[in-house]
Amino acid sequence: MVIVTMKEWDTLQEIPETITSISQAAELTGLTEDTIRYYERIGLLPYAERKANGHRFYSRDQILGIIFLTRLKATGMTIEEMKHYRELSMQGNSTIPIRHSLLEKHNQKIQQEISKLMETQKIIEYKLNHYRDLSTNPDLSDTNCNPTTPSTNPLF
Repeated sequence: MVIVTMKEWDTLQEIPETITSISQAAELTGLTEDTIRYYERIGLLPYAERKANGHRFYSRDQILGIIFLTRLKATGMTIEEMKHYRELSMQGNSTIPIRHSLLEKHNQKIQQEISKLMETQKIIEYKLNHYRDLSTNPDLSDTNCNPTTPSTNPLF
């Protein structure tokens, strides 16, 4: 299930059928013009079609594809992995099981990272609560942040 925020949904709804410039594509995707050109050059994105004057133009589907790639990148997928995924998608429906498997594995990796971050957040929240307690009841001789495990290190 893909979760899209209202802001993202509004943005997706505003994407016209044809994007008439690389600057407009950059604005819609959150990438820079240079990044879009680089991604085209390395084969991560297909080369954009060109107008008679040589300027790029993009379809709505191309922009949605770029946005999807930015989401994969934001979640730690490497450029090489994204290129492989794109190459598979260009081969058509016969690669759907492989693409599904790749995204399943990536999703599991994301879930593991989220779990690690949530555990780290719990520790930080515990420390913040400890510091709040110290600020209201200062006992500077107590360097222990965890009452069940005495700490000898004043940084923790």
